[in-house]
Amino acid sequence: MPAIFFGHGNPMNALLNNRYTEAWRALGTSLPRPRAILMISAHWYVPGTAVTAMARPRTIHDFGGFPAELYRYDYPAPGDRALAGRVRELLAPLDVALDEREWGLDHGTWSVLCHAYPDADVPVVQLSIDETQAPRVHYELGRRLAPLRDEGVLLAGSGNLVHNLHTFAWGAHPVEPFDWAVRFEAQARRCLESGDQEPLVDYESLGRDALLSAPTPDHYLPLLYVIGARRPDDVVSFPVEGVDGGSISMLSVRVG
Repeated sequence: MPAIFFGHGNPMNALLNNRYTEAWRALGTSLPRPRAILMISAHWYVPGTAVTAMARPRTIHDFGGFPAELYRYDYPAPGDRALAGRVRELLAPLDVALDEREWGLDHGTWSVLCHAYPDADVPVVQLSIDETQAPRVHYELGRRLAPLRDEGVLLAGSGNLVHNLHTFAWGAHPVEPFDWAVRFEAQARRCLESGDQEPLVDYESLGRDALLSAPTPDHYLPLLYVIGARRPDDVVSFPVEGVDGGSISMLSVRVG
């Protein structure tokens, strides 16, 4: 089973038909059908590591200022307690809490999966991102989760390679991407294509372009789980491309 990093962007994409949503739909039909999905979303960024373990995770509307229709949207995918237990096993001795009631599926998960798997019939489990840990820790967690790929589980991350809301151009008219966003995305693509992933783990050392592209770690770190699960013979491809609002990369990365 491949591993996928989704650039999820605006939660309104859940209700829209555009080049990103069309590409997510095409990706969902082209992938081998998973028995379950383990999603690492930028929006469950908390102190500590937890995994959802409820039978019916709720749809979380973790945003503000959007049309009422978006708050009514429900993605009723089932959970998978057995997968949650397997995640705990793979990450041991790390203390991974089983979350049976607090979280659910946030928009980093459902705004993408509602297009890739519109019937919501594939079980979904979310793994939190521990905000207290360094990037290398998250990369190593991805390595430890890699066996799931042989167990029919789609290991997926949802965030954005470039995510700078302070410079985002809000409005209906397309704008040109910032030069630093273009350079950092291109640099990341070269690293991924060459297999030299170390600069992406230590991304803050890459300079001004990286710091502008990922001023906070939350949207960047899901990528490290996906590339951490990469194998030496895996081919990397980019099934979705584009930069929204000048400063949000919609790039998706397929590993394997």
